[in-house]
Amino acid sequence: MELRYVRHPGYIGGSGGLSDFLIVPHGRVPMKLHEYQAKEVLRAYGVPTPRGSMAKTVAEARSAAADLGGKVVVKAQIHAGGRGKGGGVKLAHSVDEAERHAAAILGMTLVTHQTGPQGRLVQRLLVEEQLPIEREIYLGITLDRALSRPVFMASAQGGVEIEEVAARDPSAILREAIDGAQLQGYQARRLAFALGIAPEARASAVQAMQALAKAYDESDASLVEINPFVLTTDGRAVALDAKMDIDDNALFRHPGLAELRDLDEEEPLETDAIDHGLNYIKLDGNVGCMVNGAGLAMATMDIIQYAGGMPANFLDVGGGASKDQIKNGFRIILSDPNVRAIMINIFGGILKVDVLAEGIVAAAQELRIGVPMVLRLEGTNVEKGREILADSGLDFIVASDMKEAAQQAVARAG
Repeated sequence: MELRYVRHPGYIGGSGGLSDFLIVPHGRVPMKLHEYQAKEVLRAYGVPTPRGSMAKTVAEARSAAADLGGKVVVKAQIHAGGRGKGGGVKLAHSVDEAERHAAAILGMTLVTHQTGPQGRLVQRLLVEEQLPIEREIYLGITLDRALSRPVFMASAQGGVEIEEVAARDPSAILREAIDGAQLQGYQARRLAFALGIAPEARASAVQAMQALAKAYDESDASLVEINPFVLTTDGRAVALDAKMDIDDNALFRHPGLAELRDLDEEEPLETDAIDHGLNYIKLDGNVGCMVNGAGLAMATMDIIQYAGGMPANFLDVGGGASKDQIKNGFRIILSDPNVRAIMINIFGGILKVDVLAEGIVAAAQELRIGVPMVLRLEGTNVEKGREILADSGLDFIVASDMKEAAQQAVARAG
């Protein structure tokens, strides 16, 4: 499995692991779980985790620390990695110290390398017991698209950024492809031996690995990571941290998991797009993109960058978009104040160009779009579509090909 993927502007960053390097199919964003939620799921499958509880108030955090004897870890719960470096993870040696940490972290805007400079508001804490750690190991499962199978990954270099380990020493990442739905016992034992896990902890580590693989499969997860998975001085194997992303296309099978979605942690425009059947991901540029097809959308973002600009979003309206979806697509694009121009790149197949053109004209008239719109149109009924645009009386810029469209859009975005 190749771990050193090139980061694309359409990729979705995770919380400090290999999810930073996974492309989301069709622009969909997996449903991320908080650490405390992921541990609840994993515990149900038999993965050992520390004792702890979630707290929304300082009083709840103090009570949780008291129940655990005062020697605890207070962790901010946001959908981003680097919490410790940002000041969102603190060790406490008494109930009073835990209370002080909780008061400092709750309500703070936590800035990490994954939140961006705007940071994330901390609204939840996880208060957990401290453990006597002897070793830290990395465990993870994700889909290897080359093999069309999940791959269980492990590394003796746990507790650090695993992508850095993969870049520095790819041989440090051990892999076992999962045939069927389960990691076999011999595979888990092979990993345990390769990791150098001591005999007294080997059986519990093997059991935890197999339980982790079962949780991944039965939850329809797209990613599960334990970093670190720790071996304690008293011979236990415990998931000290946990990250879990669920395939949102499978949530209809898991109503209990769907209820765990935290909309406060998601980009509002992306949630709005999902509600209207659109695939949208907000980015940092100023050229808005509307495209039909995920592959074409990725190519569009690439060519905008090639032309010297930066895409403001990924937006795939799909092969059979309606006029309402096109209108909502424009509305969502324009809700980003950074957008200075829009590039519309359509290859008409299922979505005929004339139908799209009618939707574009109706949306432009209703929404009073005030930014330049550059169109590249090809496919079924393309000439009829161009006539509709020309007869609209609106100021559309119709380019002859993708390269010209990108150059025009970037120039007009300034």
